[in-house]
Amino acid sequence: MVRTVIRRRKRSLREQDVTVTDPPKVRRAVTAAALGNTMEWFDFGVYAYLAGTLGKVFFPSSSPGAQVVSTFATFAAAFLVRPLGGLVFGPLGDRVGRQKVLALTMIMMAASTFAVGFLPTYAAIGFAAPLLLLVCRLVQGFSTGGEYAGATTYIAEYAPDKRRGFLGSWLDFGTFVGYSLGSGLVTVLTAVLGTDGMTDWGWRIPFFVAGPMGLIGLYMRLKLEETPAFQREEEAQAQAQARKENDPVEEARQSGKGRLKEIFTRHWQAVLICMGLVLLYNVTNYTVTSYLPTYMSQTLGEPDTTSQLLVLGTMLLVVLTITTVGRTSDRWGRRPVFMAGSVALIALAAPAFLLIRQGGILLPALGCAVLGLLLVCFAGTAASTLPALFPTRLRYGALSIAFNISVSLFGGTTPLFVSGLVEATGNEMVPAYYLMAAGVIGLVATFFLHETAGQPLRGSGPMVETPQQARRLVAQSRTTAGRQARDVWLRVRHLWRGPDG
Repeated sequence: MVRTVIRRRKRSLREQDVTVTDPPKVRRAVTAAALGNTMEWFDFGVYAYLAGTLGKVFFPSSSPGAQVVSTFATFAAAFLVRPLGGLVFGPLGDRVGRQKVLALTMIMMAASTFAVGFLPTYAAIGFAAPLLLLVCRLVQGFSTGGEYAGATTYIAEYAPDKRRGFLGSWLDFGTFVGYSLGSGLVTVLTAVLGTDGMTDWGWRIPFFVAGPMGLIGLYMRLKLEETPAFQREEEAQAQAQARKENDPVEEARQSGKGRLKEIFTRHWQAVLICMGLVLLYNVTNYTVTSYLPTYMSQTLGEPDTTSQLLVLGTMLLVVLTITTVGRTSDRWGRRPVFMAGSVALIALAAPAFLLIRQGGILLPALGCAVLGLLLVCFAGTAASTLPALFPTRLRYGALSIAFNISVSLFGGTTPLFVSGLVEATGNEMVPAYYLMAAGVIGLVATFFLHETAGQPLRGSGPMVETPQQARRLVAQSRTTAGRQARDVWLRVRHLWRGPDG
């Protein structure tokens, strides 16, 4: 009985168990992590809006439809190597630190995107041109394999528990700002230079912009410190290794293979939930951001400028609402937001595409707005939900693997798969059906998701914004632990004395 009471009381928090965040450091962490996503999605926005132009430059012998499919095939190839990047950068980030790996991925992303602007065309060197484009895309994909998971992990491990949804939403705010900058730049260049000017040389300009952006992002990331959660985990592991020197079991557990084995044997349910949520988010994301401009211009025959402006307006709508959704998830929970978005996607995907097919400006703009509001339900919540699925010592690796497998199989292949089906069947509603299927899978994953809003990350102590909040939390914890110990004592005494005692 005494041992039970003691164990109960040990669950109360001490002040050193609670991390008080430093607001300037939190702001720097969020800004630097979001800037990497801005860089990544600047490239996606440019590539999506230049799909038709790049098809003419690198695949000129094909038909217009085949050019689009070929361009998206090169786009999708980058996603096939993302799991490899996740396997390399994720466990590495759990072993050497988040900050070092995020700086490395930034260098690789910026360099490979910048290099695309210098590539010779098919007319200059023939078949070697698309091969060089493919190499650049593969390097981009490999580096991106460690980018999003690392950035979400970094922000989640710096954010106070009560504001993790709001602060995490700024990461995807950077995503859509980057996409808007890339797509907006292409739209302006297309309007100024015309189709011929873009095909001749204008397509290179957006890729040249990536170089300075990458240098700024790298500078900011090199100035970052390691997250408090990782520092605590590193100290705990050092103490454990000191107590068990030369322990082969512990050494195997801390190795890369040991961590991978633990991810798939002890956390397989979290991996599956993560993959389902990532599928939901990224199928919606890549349908809207990467496929929709080409769908409206190539399949529906809308002018390039019209389709580009409609999708750009949709991205601006997402940017304006995403942090509100993140704050809402802090108040109402992650599960309700994901569940409402999944149900709405199933119900509204088909009506949205029917509106887009009507032609003109007003009805397609309404259809795009519906898709944008569906997308923001997942974009504003993902960065705070996914890292909370895994413990600190495995978080970067597990999230990298689960995220990138799902993105590679279902997200990045969405433009290729959907455009291929539309080309083969002639059915212009295929994108809506694909979104509805993603909504069903996301709804199932959300059903098994445990609510984490306002709670500490797995394997980490509570994180608060002020010392006063820390003292209040410790006091509440002691009060709760004391009540639990009293309840145990009363139950034991009741059993000992009997009902008549």
